[in-house]
Amino acid sequence: MPPLAERLRLAERTMTALVADAELPPKIGVHPESPGSFAHAMPAALRAGGGPSALLGMKWVTGYPSNNQLGLPAIHGLVLLSDASTGAPRAILDARPITAQRTAAVSGVAIARFAPAVSGRSARAALIGAGTQGHSHVPVLGHLLPDVDLRLYDRHPDRAGALAGVARATQGIGRATVAETAERAVADADVVVSAVSLHSVRQVMTEDWLAPDSLVVPIDYATFCHAEVARHAALFLVDDRGQFLKNRDDGEFEDYPDPTATIGEAILAGTARPEHGRVVVSHLGVGLADVIFGDAIVTTAERAGIGTLLPS
Repeated sequence: MPPLAERLRLAERTMTALVADAELPPKIGVHPESPGSFAHAMPAALRAGGGPSALLGMKWVTGYPSNNQLGLPAIHGLVLLSDASTGAPRAILDARPITAQRTAAVSGVAIARFAPAVSGRSARAALIGAGTQGHSHVPVLGHLLPDVDLRLYDRHPDRAGALAGVARATQGIGRATVAETAERAVADADVVVSAVSLHSVRQVMTEDWLAPDSLVVPIDYATFCHAEVARHAALFLVDDRGQFLKNRDDGEFEDYPDPTATIGEAILAGTARPEHGRVVVSHLGVGLADVIFGDAIVTTAERAGIGTLLPS
């Protein structure tokens, strides 16, 4: 996995490539018989005019909430890379760490560009959800908001406590505490990241919970963040417009507005954070990010001579 600064660069490259240089459909999904389960295929191609930087691959991800009762991870996934010039198989990678780190890095792009400026005090951040994504976001918050005052909430207090311990040992985290409720965690926070289990609740975080100029980054679809937060935002960004609109048509984002722009469009246009008002950046995850991160990992492995080489 590339170091954090490089992950942030790769995430920004992904967001800008989505504007013009990439081809990918909304997630292609089927629904296995297990209640609440899903299986998604996320193919992506990065064009480079026939040059060596073109990429081709796919993420295959399955989600089975009932796995928790079996002592198995709820999410499994693979990233499959092909040679963009010949289509020959190139690599198979475990998608779980890639997903965790690329998601946090995209959040980092949003935080770096759209977190409100503070003076005379440390920035305050709230992280809702202490699972895999909670863990991957902690170093990003510490890196981009030095000496940040971090408040954590999870419906399982022991998980929140464990993540608080990790956060206190993470560079850039000034203070890490566990809040008794999610509402207390986000109160007066400059940056709010929601990373709760999908469909565990439904649009519970309303406007009155939040500081007026906060940056809100939901990575859990509309599970936690209420539509009114996005409707009344000064700026509402998504990672991929087509995917967001399809999910809204399918009922995942009921009452959410059309996005102001995509993250990549805002970057390329030089869109500044509004002087006043809330910014909401909702990113659903795109297969291109997994392909770009996977390529970086495989390139490092090839140079270092590590990994398992399979017969072609």
